[in-house]
This record gives sequence, structure tokens and C-alpha cells, in this order.
Amino acid sequence: MPRIGILTSGGDCPGLNAVIRSAHIRITREYAGTLVGFRNGWRGVLENDAVEITEDLTRGIAGLGGTILGTSRTNPTEGDSPLERVRGALATQEVDGLIAIGGEGSLSAAHALSGAGINVVGVPKTIDNDLNGTDYSFGFDTAVQIATDAMDRLLTTGASHARCMIAEVMGRNSGWIALHSGIATGAHAVLIPEQPVSLDQIIDWVESARDRGQAPLVVVAEGYPFDDDGPTHPRGNEASGRPRLGGIGERLAQIVEVRTGIETRATTLGHIQRGGTPTAYDRVLAARFGAAAIDSAMDAQWGRMVALRGEEIVTVDLAEAIGRLKGISAERFQRAAVCFG
Repeated sequence: MPRIGILTSGGDCPGLNAVIRSAHIRITREYAGTLVGFRNGWRGVLENDAVEITEDLTRGIAGLGGTILGTSRTNPTEGDSPLERVRGALATQEVDGLIAIGGEGSLSAAHALSGAGINVVGVPKTIDNDLNGTDYSFGFDTAVQIATDAMDRLLTTGASHARCMIAEVMGRNSGWIALHSGIATGAHAVLIPEQPVSLDQIIDWVESARDRGQAPLVVVAEGYPFDDDGPTHPRGNEASGRPRLGGIGERLAQIVEVRTGIETRATTLGHIQRGGTPTAYDRVLAARFGAAAIDSAMDAQWGRMVALRGEEIVTVDLAEAIGRLKGISAERFQRAAVCFG
């Protein structure tokens, strides 16, 4: 009887539980097998902390945010004898291989382990939608919808007071959430890490909207580089060593108010975009990924990642997902920028 392990690694994301539930249904009903969950990401593998996934555990979780298995940013290729510890955990749990659900960092570790002979199948997970190899990843649609709802509200309060409103959204290296939510709400400026613009251009967009009798709305990704200083991170580093981003919205609001004379307010959406109920689209995509990951494992397609290409779920080499992030091209940004101001 086949036994496959599964883990959720990196930042939490709406739709993770839908992947787990779908994978459990697939392996139990199609292959008469067992799904074993490792708690808290790769840390659970290193510590051999696992639980058998049952119907009771997965009942009603498709619409539940977060992850029932917990997560961490532990790197399984670092520390004391990591490969031996991974192999030991898989042997102890008698699993034939692992399904690793994660973003670029987590799947880079999965690729390294695969190269060392560990059986791994990847599932793409990032609300930023910046992972290569797949058209979309689950969680992105939810984050965009949450940001859009918030900006709709900022627009009405901004109009009531003739203010400029600035919405800071997630996007460490890429501005997919900012661009999509900004287009959806008719924002007057969208600022993304891949395509920085001059401060004069930002002010021109804001003043153009004001001169047409509108309350300007500016959307900025948290990783937007300002004045060549790089991303704003006044709160130090995360436990993993990455800078805690945040603050670009407030910093920009002060400058816009001084330069334009428009009363300006900034709102940082932050982790609100990560939590809560996934959209229907993300639930369906996550369920398709979970089932496809089990099929890939049962076909011994190790070292692969399930991915969305057009309307089809395919598998690609894990190497396609790592090394560089999927950014927004200058052409795509310029087409959107025609609507700014």
C-alpha cells in the first residue's frame, strides 16, 4: 500500500488546506494508499514530526485558510547532517516520497534534495504569483480580491475628504498583486519593484487625478525601491534572515502630501492578504494541484512540479521554478500605465 508524505513550507497561503484535502482523497480513493503529513514544513521532516492524514482531519477544510499542518521557513539542506535526517524520517514513516508545497525558496530546497536522491514532487505556492514554471499559483487570486475590496473602500473615504489614499500591498520582489488589484480598482498609480518610476512621475499621476476632480489612489508593493535606497524595512529581519518589509506607503504619503498639498493617508494591508477564506478559484486550483501531485508521485515523476499551463495541469522540472522569479515585463506595465493619472 503506497504511503506518500506531504508538507507545507514557507509563508502561509489561502488554499493550502484544499491541496492537503485533495491529495488525501486522491491517494485513499484512487490508490488505496495513505497520506502522511509532516508538521511545520521541512522542520517536521528533520525532526521526524509526522501525523497520518485521515478523513476526520480533512473534513471541511477546503475553505479554511492557513494550514492544518503548520509551516516554517526551515531549510532542510542546512544544519547538522540534514540529508541523513531527511532519509531517516522518510524511512521511519515508511513513505515512498514527499509532496512539498512551497514557493521559490522551499522548492529550491526540494530540488537540492531531489538531486541527492530524495523522492520529491513540488506544488507551487505563493500569493505573490512570482514563481516560474506555472501561469498562476493558488493564493494569488485571494490576495488580489482582498486588496481590491480594501481599495474600493479607500476610494470612497478618499473621495469624501478629497484625500490621496495610498495602499501598500504585499510583493517583496514582484508587483503582481499591486498591478492586478490596482487595475481592478482603477488606481491612478501602481508602483512595483520590477518597473520603478521617478518621484516626479508619481507626483504627476497624483496631480493629474486631482486636477480632474478625483481623489487619487496610489497602490505600492512593499518591495518597491525608493530613491535607489532599496526596499523599506525599518523593522529588522525575520527569523529566517530576510528583511521585514513594510513602511514604503507611509514614507511615500509624507512626500506626496508635501509635494502636492493634498492631504494623504497610507494603509498597509500586510498579512490580511494571507489569511482567511480562499476564493472559489483558489480552492479549485489547489484541489487540482493536490490530485495531480499524488498522480505524479504514483507515476514516480520525482523531481517534478505540478503547474498550470493555460487550462491544463502539467508537470515541469523543479529546475524551471527556481533560480529567478517571474516578474512583470516593461511592456505589460506600460500598457497598464496608460490608465494612470
